[in-house]
Amino acid sequence: MFRIIIFLVTNIAVLIIFSLALYILGINTYTIYNLLILAVIFGFGGSLISLYMSKYIALKLIDGEIIKTPKNDIEYWLLETIGKQSKILNINNPELVIYNSSDLNAFTTGANRKSSLLAISTELINNMDKNEIQAVIAHEMSHIVNGDMVTMTLIQGITNTFVIFLSRIFAQLFSNVNIDENNRNDNQNVYFITSLILELIFGILANIIVLWFSRKREFYADAGAAKLVGIENMIAALSKLKMNYNKLNIDQAISSFCINGKYSYNFSELFMSHPTLEKRIQALVNKTYLD
Repeated sequence: MFRIIIFLVTNIAVLIIFSLALYILGINTYTIYNLLILAVIFGFGGSLISLYMSKYIALKLIDGEIIKTPKNDIEYWLLETIGKQSKILNINNPELVIYNSSDLNAFTTGANRKSSLLAISTELINNMDKNEIQAVIAHEMSHIVNGDMVTMTLIQGITNTFVIFLSRIFAQLFSNVNIDENNRNDNQNVYFITSLILELIFGILANIIVLWFSRKREFYADAGAAKLVGIENMIAALSKLKMNYNKLNIDQAISSFCINGKYSYNFSELFMSHPTLEKRIQALVNKTYLD
């Protein structure tokens, strides 16, 4: 799953850069019409950049190389499994990457169904049986079929737009409280600083929405995998991930992309990119998302 840390960090960075650019260039955003247009352009700009750079960034982070020609039996089997599932789901084969890691994990990323990447850790391959690995692959395939990255891009773009728009509207109202015609520079500085602070606050609130979607998509990806390879195999894969969760030492930058993401029992679920593995297993047992 191509998800949150890189995605959110990139979006926040883009928003800040755009804000600085507007300030330095002295572009007037006081007009509601102009502000709305800029908010839409800049709001979706960060999301689109994140989406189209996701594959490249992921490969760099895991130091991975796309496997085009299998060198051994397991690579051949993995490519064959991906091909079979892709045919059933009627999508293009995602490119396969096996990356060296002590984490039991896998993730997928890419801008669309025609240009996706599926990465699997060596630890997962070495510690799961073939039925469990098939379930993990099916989970990632479900993310691709469901178009989760595109949907998340749209959600992030919309929330970014509101963040930019509302932060500047409220910043303008605040800076107008004590207008000093002789100190226009001071007023502009107040506007700029206030908009950045509000952008940060609204950005945190907006990310709660994005994280909610991220958690929901995990349930649906599990359900999609269960339909493809069987509930028992998907539960077995999640149970294996649960057994090894305490050993998880994944790079935070790709944590939200992975089937086995980081979460905390002592932290509000609002700020988690993944539901707990217990909840995911229980959802499969109850067939909550399988209808």
